[in-house]
Amino acid sequence: MESIKNLYKIGNGPSSSHTLGPKKAAEIFVDKYPNAESFKVYLYGSLANTGKGHLTDYIIIKTLAKPTEIIWEYKVELPMHPNGMKFEAFDNSSLKLGEWEVYSVGGGEIIDKDNDIKKEKIYNVSSMANILSHLEENGGTFWEFVYETEGDELIAYLKTVWQAMKNAIKRGLENDGTLPGVLKLRRKASAYNIKGKMQNKFAEDSTFLFAYALAVSEENASAGEVVTAPTCGSSGILPSVLYLLHKKYKFSDNSIIKALATAGLVGNLIKENASISGAEVGCQGEVGSACSMGAAAVTQLLGGTIYQIESAASSGLEHHLGLTCDPIAGLVQIPCIERNAFAAQRAYNSALYAIHSDGRHLVPFDNVVEVMKTTGHDLPSLYRETSLGGLATMGLNKPPLKR
Repeated sequence: MESIKNLYKIGNGPSSSHTLGPKKAAEIFVDKYPNAESFKVYLYGSLANTGKGHLTDYIIIKTLAKPTEIIWEYKVELPMHPNGMKFEAFDNSSLKLGEWEVYSVGGGEIIDKDNDIKKEKIYNVSSMANILSHLEENGGTFWEFVYETEGDELIAYLKTVWQAMKNAIKRGLENDGTLPGVLKLRRKASAYNIKGKMQNKFAEDSTFLFAYALAVSEENASAGEVVTAPTCGSSGILPSVLYLLHKKYKFSDNSIIKALATAGLVGNLIKENASISGAEVGCQGEVGSACSMGAAAVTQLLGGTIYQIESAASSGLEHHLGLTCDPIAGLVQIPCIERNAFAAQRAYNSALYAIHSDGRHLVPFDNVVEVMKTTGHDLPSLYRETSLGGLATMGLNKPPLKR
């Protein structure tokens, strides 16, 4: 597996696969053809169907910084992944200088059809079972395993990640008004935060969790700076559970950094063995993975054993199996924003559930990841970030269903 630094990327929303990935591809292509006078970019499958709402065309044109024609191939899907692109560069006589077929595979990561994009593997294990066996034999817990593998450089990077997460929450709690896009959706984080301060003890934690998750997700929907955890569309879940424990229960920054290491390891395992791309496996790969990461992080902070942490991670993903990716108007707003809020609460509850157990459960984490992968591939493309099915067909002046 790669470094978890590749999982936690700091960048602008609204979508890691539809914004960060295409931006990265455009940067590579324009560097390869610096003397090009114009470009054509073909967007296929999910990138075409939801690219307008995800600002894919905007970020590509801005990055290439030369006259660029975008061709939307709504009904064509390239073989390697639903998020396919083809870049073409031309000189001042319209002679083609070169082309590149590339795929945005989730979390801001890209691959090309010739596998020329090198990825450094630094972990010699790629399953939870193998990591648990290593820890049983050598002692320690997940964050220690990550630190030993990646070294001090990672710790410094995670401090930057944590600061970016806190900044996104603080900005989101301060901002109000209407989110960009045709839905005219109003921000809710600030109101939830105020209500959290006025709640009784029973509802307080949940209300603050909602506020923090909404804050990040609304910042993401406004193209604000967030951390992929593991994606932009699911970026509100992990920060919200960590911020609640940090702000209300006074967990130190160092403790949070260790929890980020454990959460990153969980996310890396899902990314390695299944997918974190909504276009490939549906929203279970984004929100489900983020919930799993959050559950593992909270369980560690609450003093859980490696078995309780594994159990919580399994639970967070298991109870999102089959979740579709069906954004209305292709915007990372409905149902995405509220899903972050509810998944944050589920991550927290998964941790509490695991802490009260001995960590033993029937279906191991690795098996749940495999089921998620299979389930995602079985989902019709209507429900994998195309905005052609599900809730996406119910918005924007559609009449209510007759009963």
